[in-house]
Amino acid sequence: MAPRANWKGFLRLSLVTCPVALYPATSESEKISFNQLNRQTGHRIKYLKVDADTGDEVPNEDIVKGYALDKDNFIEVSKEELENIALESTRTIEIDEFVDRSEIDPRYLIRPYYLRPDGKVGHDAFAVIRETIRDMNKVAIGRVVLTNREHIIALEPLSKGLVGNLLRYPYEVRSEQEYFDEIQDVKVTKDMLDLAKHIVNQKAGRFEPGKFEDHYETALVDLINSKRAGKPITPKERPRGTNVVDLMEALRRSAGEERAPAMATKKPRKASSGQKEMLMPIEGKKPKKEAAAKKPSGRQRKSA
Repeated sequence: MAPRANWKGFLRLSLVTCPVALYPATSESEKISFNQLNRQTGHRIKYLKVDADTGDEVPNEDIVKGYALDKDNFIEVSKEELENIALESTRTIEIDEFVDRSEIDPRYLIRPYYLRPDGKVGHDAFAVIRETIRDMNKVAIGRVVLTNREHIIALEPLSKGLVGNLLRYPYEVRSEQEYFDEIQDVKVTKDMLDLAKHIVNQKAGRFEPGKFEDHYETALVDLINSKRAGKPITPKERPRGTNVVDLMEALRRSAGEERAPAMATKKPRKASSGQKEMLMPIEGKKPKKEAAAKKPSGRQRKSA
């Protein structure tokens, strides 16, 4: 099935325009998720939209947006009124400026999207914009409206397409001063710095996301498999932190360890779609290439 676009419109650089589509570049659909259940019956919990005063359920057509002036006073805003203030960026990503990638503070990054031509026309214009950004080694800054809000988007070439990162506005980023002001000014000696650098060099590597393992996700799969198989659940012993008394001695001992980093020595478990590590597929998580196991008849509830 072809991916579904989150947004469709036009990408424009001055007078050069092309139709484009925006797609989410990340997904968490493969992660284990839970439903809330009634402990007494095992039934799923259902949420209703109710009037806070009367307790009556309110149908969707009677629900409007409201801005709270105070606890009990609201200004109602209709869908039509919101559409009337629609900005040009609702349908067009206008490139406003080009900046160096190093100038973008990572705190402003929200989430990435893929941008590609929409349909069979406009590929030439798209390629011109993409290769101009690539050749100048810049990031294109534009604006786009998603979920009824205008966002700043930073566009960079990626293979034959563009990757766009939504950026936060300054008022959304907290100042570091309120968190860092109480950090003590500590003089780090050259010996300590040399030992710490030696530890860093021992652990030096390349950024390879394929080596990363979601240990919590793996533990969840093991937990669910054990419960489905009726095995007893025994809590694992939590690692104990060591009390560092002498920082210099701790650095010396760390630098003397010759074992390679854990990620390099331990063969990572290869992630697969549909949770193929499961003994049996979880309800709602259908494996893409494996036949679903036959479900037991009737409702079964197992607990540790």
